Amino acid sequence: MPYEVHLTSGAGRDLEDIFDYISATESARRASDVLDRLLRAARELETLPLRGAYPRELAELGIREYRQVFFKPYRIIYRVVAQRVYIYVIADGRRNMQSLLSRRLLGARV
Repeated sequence: MPYEVHLTSGAGRDLEDIFDYISATESARRASDVLDRLLRAARELETLPLRGAYPRELAELGIREYRQVFFKPYRIIYRVVAQRVYIYVIADGRRNMQSLLSRRLLGARV
């Protein structure tokens, strides 16, 4: 039975920001391609959401309720609850992820 995949509002804003940045620095065509590939990676969580690794920044703190998959250099950070996958963060992994994850996930609950 497939899982339902849901983007949080924060993850939706992440996609918009990624699209806008790539459109401005490269092209709208390239931005659309990256967006499509990120959404495809997110949809793949419908079948095997537990395959993702624990984000290192969170695992070091003993937090193992979130997982991640990669579409390099991007990281998709999510949580599995029952038959649902909630995507909280889609970000360039070269960013300061410790700070981003602390801000975004502290108190983030479904």
